[in-house]
Amino acid sequence: MTVTETIRFALRGVAANKLRSALTMLGILIGVAAVILLVAVGNGSAQAITSRIEALGTNTLTVTSTNRSSGTGGLTVEVADALADPVLAPGVRSVSPLASTSTTVTYEGADHEVSQFVGTRPSWFTAANSPVADGAAFTADDEAQAHRVVVIGQTVADELFTGVDPIGRQVTVGGALFTVVGVLAAKSSTGFQDANDTAVAPLSAVREVLTGYGPISSILVEAADPGEVDAVQDQISAVLAQRLPTTTGSSSAPYRIQNAAQLLQTQTETADTFTTLLGAVAAISLLVGGIGITNIMLVTVTERTREIGIRKALGARRRTVLTQFLIEATLLSLLGGALGVAAALLGSRFTIVGVRPVIVPSSVALALGVSIAIGLFFGGLPAARAARLRPIDALRYE
Repeated sequence: MTVTETIRFALRGVAANKLRSALTMLGILIGVAAVILLVAVGNGSAQAITSRIEALGTNTLTVTSTNRSSGTGGLTVEVADALADPVLAPGVRSVSPLASTSTTVTYEGADHEVSQFVGTRPSWFTAANSPVADGAAFTADDEAQAHRVVVIGQTVADELFTGVDPIGRQVTVGGALFTVVGVLAAKSSTGFQDANDTAVAPLSAVREVLTGYGPISSILVEAADPGEVDAVQDQISAVLAQRLPTTTGSSSAPYRIQNAAQLLQTQTETADTFTTLLGAVAAISLLVGGIGITNIMLVTVTERTREIGIRKALGARRRTVLTQFLIEATLLSLLGGALGVAAALLGSRFTIVGVRPVIVPSSVALALGVSIAIGLFFGGLPAARAARLRPIDALRYE
């Protein structure tokens, strides 16, 4: 029997019970689509976060406190001002202390919970690469005089000012009125945190109304030269060591410094682990699909025992029978895998949990290849069973 005839017999076997074959292929379809889509979600999330970190620039460093909860020894505005010393830290271009909290912003009966209401200085807009799209940023005079003005993110503008120009409007924050002077340019989000759900106001006003005059959240330091970030990190470390010395009995400093490169490396490692875990979880459904192929092929062999006996009695070789059933199992997995790829490509056009999936070509090839391998592996047992049947036993089977 030629290869063409063997394939034709295999196709007839698959088509003999369309519903059963379709359900078997559905298991493979779901497994392949899940692997591709979940890996795409992980990749899309990683790219979104990476783009946000890169948007900060390669010349920024973030100083955070490691013992803020104690209320003592934390970061203060005075510490931030010390980092701008041109003698001790000549490589620093700007220093932006940040006091951050979450609060409800209200406008004419509509309210919105802002996840990040940030108090800072005008230098933050340049250092954080957060330009104002409409209106203007607040000024150094606004910060010095504690003027209650605010620049809002795109999400806040959409939630509170539908169909209305927000510039010049007054919103209520913590019982005080703030005047909207600008709207930040839209940023890409990760799906886990909306980068546009933010508001930025003068540090003095935020501390007066919301956070109080205790320790601040963090300090954003901008280096004058991107190539000197490591040197600037050493400079601010020396200043911080003087201002925030390690307490007795503690082996670690009460602060942590991270630059954009370190954040990017950490995020890349985390994203790779996350994507691998998602793919591994999805691969379990492929295994379930393979078990389904074994089940359907065992049933098929049982139903066609007499047919196998007649064919072997007419001279069909053991290898021919084995090949036919292996081809049937592989066709089921191949067709299911191809449909799974199509479903994944279609699903990638939609946003999933706030993330736009980014298909990884290698995951498509891997998922399809694994589905074919599953067909061969899990179809091997039923095919071998069919090939081992003795013609006399098969012909007697009822």
